[in-house]
Amino acid sequence: MTQADGTASPFRSSGPQLIAYVDRFGGSLKDLAQLMRTRLAGVFAGLPILPFYIAFDGADAGFDPVDHTQVDARLGSWDDVRSLSADTTIVADLIANHMSVASPQFDSVQALGEGSPWFPMFLTMRSIFPDGAKEEDLARIYRPRPALPFTLMRLGGAPRLVWTTFTPSQVDLDIREPLTWSYLTSVVDRLTAAGVSIIRLDAIGYAAKVAGTNCFMTPETLEFIGRLGEYCHHQGARTLLEVHGHVTQQIESAQHADLVYDFALPPLVLHAIFTGDPEPLDHWLTERPHNVVTVLDTHDGIGIIDVAANELEPSKPGLLDDAQIANLVETIHSNAGGTSRRATGTAAANLDLYQVNCTFFDALGRDGRRYLLARAIQLFVPGIPQVYYVGLLAGANDMALFERTGVGRDVNRHCYSVDEVERQLLLPVVSAQIELIRLRATHPAFEGVFGHDAHEGRIVLRWHQGEEEVLLDADVLRGDFTIRISGQESVVLTSNDLLGENDQRLAPGA
Repeated sequence: MTQADGTASPFRSSGPQLIAYVDRFGGSLKDLAQLMRTRLAGVFAGLPILPFYIAFDGADAGFDPVDHTQVDARLGSWDDVRSLSADTTIVADLIANHMSVASPQFDSVQALGEGSPWFPMFLTMRSIFPDGAKEEDLARIYRPRPALPFTLMRLGGAPRLVWTTFTPSQVDLDIREPLTWSYLTSVVDRLTAAGVSIIRLDAIGYAAKVAGTNCFMTPETLEFIGRLGEYCHHQGARTLLEVHGHVTQQIESAQHADLVYDFALPPLVLHAIFTGDPEPLDHWLTERPHNVVTVLDTHDGIGIIDVAANELEPSKPGLLDDAQIANLVETIHSNAGGTSRRATGTAAANLDLYQVNCTFFDALGRDGRRYLLARAIQLFVPGIPQVYYVGLLAGANDMALFERTGVGRDVNRHCYSVDEVERQLLLPVVSAQIELIRLRATHPAFEGVFGHDAHEGRIVLRWHQGEEEVLLDADVLRGDFTIRISGQESVVLTSNDLLGENDQRLAPGA
């Protein structure tokens, strides 16, 4: 048994959180608040709200802000955010790497070139390579799609190679410039004034470009993360890093921020359920950082790079080997009936080469018991659990939305009306998830000492504090589980108790 020694546990829960787009989960900030305070009352302690700035419906679903300091009026106002923060921990994005090509600042640069006062704020190839770059310099640059990170644009009438790490619609910022620092801190000021208490640093690993490096998670990046963290702390907020990369990068980045995502957890949980082998997951629970936020799914795909070998340093193995990863990806595609294959990587003409675009429910073949098993594991491992709105509602791949937009990740970004949310909440698999989330939110043992053990196709996750104990016996080989709750009252819950005898393989609209 891997068990703490009885000293104060470093794993402290701040309560489960719900990740949601405003427009895709209710429609407005007021509708979202109504859902949180009625149908989901007492379930979630926190609410990570995906970008609600101008414009929330841009080329990258709000992650390409035109005006990062303003709430899009179609969704609500800063007063609505402030109202939500009165009884909920609000998490919001600081998009520090880039802004929209349609922003007023870059409009000025396009019109005036170097004559624009905003010109120093944006990166061109010449910003980092003033004397030109050699082939090896450019080949070394790391990015999430198979091409160089530049887009040819005309700035003040002159052709320039503008740095665009993600898409041509997202122009990278020069974080060395005082103008950029002033802009980013003005966003922090707006967020914290509205009661945002956790600031998610989106795509932060790409922020500091340095000639002669791979321009990803450089020492300058870590220094910048620390500087942003100090400013956020001064304004009363904590930082949460969004970094997809090798596990060593996850572990290192955790030393420079308040919180980091455990992006290795989702593929390790899937591997355990697909193969009946919990050993890689058990090993990771021993090695992972303590200050983590856990997820199964997010607005992005299911990360593969997070458990793979380090392609920048091939001598560093991953948590899964190449054969295990190939099996993981193919099993997801098979379970999803091939829909995830159509929406992933070059097949979807987007940047998701290191992720599989699929809802977690479809990744598990819409099998309610195995889905609930995966959620139970997430809720029982240490960290702050975040539950994505599509995952909460057991959503299936939205191929109609993908066909309309051509964006692979949209298969996992369904737009739910309030009525649709109400219908999905009636599903047994959704009700069962909510019961598990309430257990995590309320039982005192989760603030105590954690232990874990794996053997013969099972992983046991245990928490205890004084006489209170909760234990999850997860049989990944069979795809079911038992929860034992002891203390003032003793209760045994099984997957059958939570789901009933109905297999619950299909969601409405599947």
